[in-house]
Amino acid sequence: MKITTLVENTTKCNNLGYEHGLSLFIEAAGRTILFDTGASDVFARNAEILGVDLTSVDAAVLSHGHYDHSGGLKTFFAMNKHAPLYVRKDAFGPYYSERNPGEYHYIGVDQSLITSNRLIFTSAYTPISGGITLFSKVEGTDSIPSGNKSLYRKEEETYKVDNFTHEQYLAIMEGDVRLLVSGCSHRGILNIVEAYHEHWGLYPTHVIGGFHLYNHRTGEPEAPQVLEHIAKKLLESKAVYYTCHCTGEENFLALERLMGDRIHYLAGGDILQLGKEDRHESECNQ
Repeated sequence: MKITTLVENTTKCNNLGYEHGLSLFIEAAGRTILFDTGASDVFARNAEILGVDLTSVDAAVLSHGHYDHSGGLKTFFAMNKHAPLYVRKDAFGPYYSERNPGEYHYIGVDQSLITSNRLIFTSAYTPISGGITLFSKVEGTDSIPSGNKSLYRKEEETYKVDNFTHEQYLAIMEGDVRLLVSGCSHRGILNIVEAYHEHWGLYPTHVIGGFHLYNHRTGEPEAPQVLEHIAKKLLESKAVYYTCHCTGEENFLALERLMGDRIHYLAGGDILQLGKEDRHESECNQ
């Protein structure tokens, strides 16, 4: 199983672009999957540099309805004429961020895309193919990110705090690897991991994704006691975690101190090979 980070907030490579966003190219279980497209066309430009053929993608997945994961969709549809996009119908809701009290900014998906014939609307559990499933049924409330409080869905003229029913997660099983991929984990990474366990009866062996621990309105990391609790529960799952994007640098460093080699940072241009011997490397001109 191979995962290439096409774009992320950071990169160690001087020939790659970066932005506030996330896009992953996944080769697993006989399929190629594009998981999110970042905020712009940077993912596509980086893919060309990294030797990733986006025209070969079998299926695309949108993790949730925010611009920093969906902004490259038009670029992808123009490049790839056949791959369906698996998406929650709620992802096309009008979503906003409150940057300052009473000041709302649109952060949702380009609404013109809802008319595309490439969309497959997903349910609580949606198989893509053998060993590859999307799920969105997450009901736990443990350590919901505090940054969610500034994220809203507009209903008529009212702004209501988003409950993230539009978020979904990718589960891939190949050999001994059980991979869970999350875009931003707005429902709380602990609850998402537990939902995986409840459905499959096992914990994932590997988890990739942002944990949304950075509060963009306050600029503050999560409280130390919250991070300690999250680290303790993640360690209990026995999985190896590769985090990125909205986790935040301070939060990652705190989790790394608590979790050691069970957590790693995934930057733009990084490549994971998961199997009997995991490999985490960067294939670019630094």
